[in-house]
Amino acid sequence: MTRQWTTCAAIAKARCVGIIRAGSAAEATSAGKALVAGGLTIVEVAYTTPDAPSAISALRAECPDAIVGAGTVLDSAAAFAAVSSGAQFLVSPAVVEEVLRAGHRHGLAVMPGAATPTEINLAMELGADMVKLFPAGSLGPDFMRSVATAMPHVPLVPTGGVTAENAPDWIAAGAVAVGVGGGLTSGDPAGIQKRAEQLVARLSR
Repeated sequence: MTRQWTTCAAIAKARCVGIIRAGSAAEATSAGKALVAGGLTIVEVAYTTPDAPSAISALRAECPDAIVGAGTVLDSAAAFAAVSSGAQFLVSPAVVEEVLRAGHRHGLAVMPGAATPTEINLAMELGADMVKLFPAGSLGPDFMRSVATAMPHVPLVPTGGVTAENAPDWIAAGAVAVGVGGGLTSGDPAGIQKRAEQLVARLSR
């Protein structure tokens, strides 16, 4: 069993990736710890967060039972920095071949972003482990349901416009998991933890 497969299986089991975009590494670490305390075991720190690698390293150390990844990875330099920080998976908003190569070279699962069947197919041809349907909110669950029907072999993870409220709709439409950030991961740690608990409960139903 490869590490990539294990990571993907954990994401599918959790049904949700909590996405953190924060103003600092310390804020990202605090948000990530709150998500994990609320029961979300898959956490992604976006590279739009200043010093994101530090937050990834801190979450790996302080939340050993969580799986921590790097998001908004756009080139091989960012990918290698994420690997060095201890990231366990890589996510990109686009299909970037050098990110796929860099991640796979180190045994990490890679989830490129795609918005059309052609892009989704290209991602799979390049070895994507999962595909981030992005921006999902502009496409809608019906679009994803049609894609999942035509391409049932693709593990789709809709992200961008997915909320705690509509996450179950995306799962029902065929998503293996969803990526949720925004309202879920903003605010104080207590609020983040409570919203994470509520999301976990919704997805478990």
